[in-house]
Amino acid sequence: MHRRRGAAIAAVAAAAALIATTAPAAAGHPGAAPPATAADTPRLPAGMLDAMQRDLGLDAEQATARAANEHRAALAEPQIRASVGDSFAGSWVQGPTSRLVVATTEEDDVAAIEAAGATAEVVPHSLAELETVKESLDGAAGTHATTGAPVWYVDVTSNTVVLHTRQQQAAETFLAAADVSPERVRIVPSTEQPRPYYDLRGGEAYHINNSGRCSVGFPVTRGTTPGFATAGHCGRAGATTQGHNRVAQGTFQASVFPGRDMAWVAVNSSWTPTPQVAGQGGTTVTVAGSAQAPVGAAICRSGSTTGWHCGQIQQHNTSVTYPEGTITGVTRTSVCAEPGDSGGSYISGDQAQGVTSGGSGNCRTGGTTYHQPINPLLSQFGLTLVTSGNGGPDDPGPGDPGGTWAAGTAYRTGDTVTFGGAEYRCLQGHTAQPGWEPSAAPSLWQRL
Repeated sequence: MHRRRGAAIAAVAAAAALIATTAPAAAGHPGAAPPATAADTPRLPAGMLDAMQRDLGLDAEQATARAANEHRAALAEPQIRASVGDSFAGSWVQGPTSRLVVATTEEDDVAAIEAAGATAEVVPHSLAELETVKESLDGAAGTHATTGAPVWYVDVTSNTVVLHTRQQQAAETFLAAADVSPERVRIVPSTEQPRPYYDLRGGEAYHINNSGRCSVGFPVTRGTTPGFATAGHCGRAGATTQGHNRVAQGTFQASVFPGRDMAWVAVNSSWTPTPQVAGQGGTTVTVAGSAQAPVGAAICRSGSTTGWHCGQIQQHNTSVTYPEGTITGVTRTSVCAEPGDSGGSYISGDQAQGVTSGGSGNCRTGGTTYHQPINPLLSQFGLTLVTSGNGGPDDPGPGDPGGTWAAGTAYRTGDTVTFGGAEYRCLQGHTAQPGWEPSAAPSLWQRL
């Protein structure tokens, strides 16, 4: 035993240089992090130091020193772990200097750990013991519902296995299913209800009733309900959707086709609407509003089959007959599309234009496509477009200081407002939002 401890001390001595600067702060600066040199500091992603200062309450010097100390600790820890061997019980950093702490079940390991420049803690259980308990819980989770006790882990700082639960009975039932004694687990009351998070972006695929596939048009909200606009021919009210990753996503709330080609899907809490459209080569385009672009303007489309393609607006207010019937009020463009692109985003600059309806041709030889304009779709279903300028889904944005029109106001057909020194009459009932100003939305307002 003593020979092993002596070897451990010799083996970890080389690690001491890696974390020597994690020693306590110099006199006169209690609690301050030690200075870090350029060689000590890892190359951090842009903005990371700023975010550390903001979220951890650090100044620039403290954030830099912390990053350097934690980098050195990460390099030293594997050497100490290997030297301590089976008695290793975990490691962590703590305090304003992010000092490395290494836990062990053997008092004889303390000298080796301290020789490497770390702080030693002697604890009852090795990491291997604790992980064996956790593995029993992992195994039981495969056959036992754990939604009532949804989080468990090895907490090296307390040398325990921790189980979070909303219901004591659920935790006890889970432990019994795993054949784990309650004395071996620390049960913590918790309100956590973990779920995955997925961003909702225009142009990405979604699947309908586990069969067909279309593309997201634009993320929207209706009150506090998040969702997205898409083409009516993609699904009827009540149809369920899965996201591009085949994760449960939402349900069609309303759909119009033929006549128009518009629909919207309400999504569940796993999906977060963003003001983004999938662009070229993995980039994204941010949506700022929905002012209709004029004939001849450049316009681009994003879809889950063919990706990002551009062309020109040829005509507004077009009528086109499909096998299912005639569609009116669509915009004709020279942008190509193919099956599966339906419902996807049309955008001109940073302004949303519409959702893919149909067309002819393909993206190999070229084609003509038609999109359902976005503003009538939003008006039809009382939706709010998610944009970069509305400050969040429920922020209506500013109105016009010189008139009576205001974003966030529900207008009925025939209502009159003033905007920019002119008077306008409402042509279609809708809830106003940025980008729908009377001077920019001729489908919604008539100038008097």
